Amino acid sequence: MDDAYCVTPVPAPAPAPAGPPYAACVLCRKPTEYPESAKGSTLCPVCAWQEAGRTACSG
Repeated sequence: MDDAYCVTPVPAPAPAPAGPPYAACVLCRKPTEYPESAKGSTLCPVCAWQEAGRTACSG
């Protein structure tokens, strides 16, 4: 029996994001998709989605 058949491969580490330094989200401080030079309040995709839901339901 081949022992390599049952071995689970080790996942490769996630690559570091390439490009310019990214601005931090103003709510959760996670990196956003905007460069640090972006003007205005920058939100990560999760916080932007949550903020859109809050403003849409505030009637």
